[in-house]
Amino acid sequence: MPAILSDDAVREYHASGFHVARGFFDAEEIDLLKRSAKEDNELDRRSFGRADGEGGVVRLSLWNHPGDGIYGMFARCERMVRSCEQLLGDEVYHYHSKMILKDAKVGGAWAWHQDYGYWYQNGVLTPNLVSVFIAVDPCTRENGCLQVIGRSHHAGRVNHVLTGEQAGADKERVEELLKRPDQYPLVYVTMEPGDAVFFHSNLLHRSDQNRSDHPRWAMICCYNARSNDPYKDSHHPRYTPLSVVPDGAIKQVGVKRFTDSGDVKWLDDTRDSSAKALLKEEGS
Repeated sequence: MPAILSDDAVREYHASGFHVARGFFDAEEIDLLKRSAKEDNELDRRSFGRADGEGGVVRLSLWNHPGDGIYGMFARCERMVRSCEQLLGDEVYHYHSKMILKDAKVGGAWAWHQDYGYWYQNGVLTPNLVSVFIAVDPCTRENGCLQVIGRSHHAGRVNHVLTGEQAGADKERVEELLKRPDQYPLVYVTMEPGDAVFFHSNLLHRSDQNRSDHPRWAMICCYNARSNDPYKDSHHPRYTPLSVVPDGAIKQVGVKRFTDSGDVKWLDDTRDSSAKALLKEEGS
């Protein structure tokens, strides 16, 4: 289990836009997260759908503050926070976390997008944010693993439009990047439970629908740099000091779900204006 990212990992992140940290969380830690999530009625109750424009719906739950439960221990643990500080070169704070509930046979797709394609709308001036995708279930091509276009973060922010109910990147621009695989390789990020992928907010990424018999749940923790504090209020928090906990806090807290986590400020789907502020795709 790595303590924080190595110098080589940091260089890879800046060059490619992402880094996969294998076994970032051990079997006991990820089992606690999986047991909590799959049995958490509050997580399920707070979930909402996003139509993918392909006839499917992605289900997710999103909360703004990490809280004191098992989910907060993952987001606040030293190895996560210090690794993100290495990548962003600054103190970081918790921008939000979410659980992607891509269930067997019915889990929808995500269109090609950049996270900064959403977050730009929230008054965040630069793309100095990082997301950490933690595999709760195995992530395979069959159940809709994450796909990324390596080095695409160097292309800068791409215009986004509404694709279904999601923010989708300019399709023409994405297609042109994919025509240059030597420069911008398409990578299927297959993962085992406990693996984590750190990725830049301008990295283009997507996932297919889950047509397999196996679920693909994942938790994503997003962090912003303190110096990148948004200039206006939105449905995600401005700079809020993050109370970092030792790595061992995950196992100490154990299966502690949202009812015991404090006020995590769940996202009310009706207040999510990031995607709704975009123009609709022609023909949609």
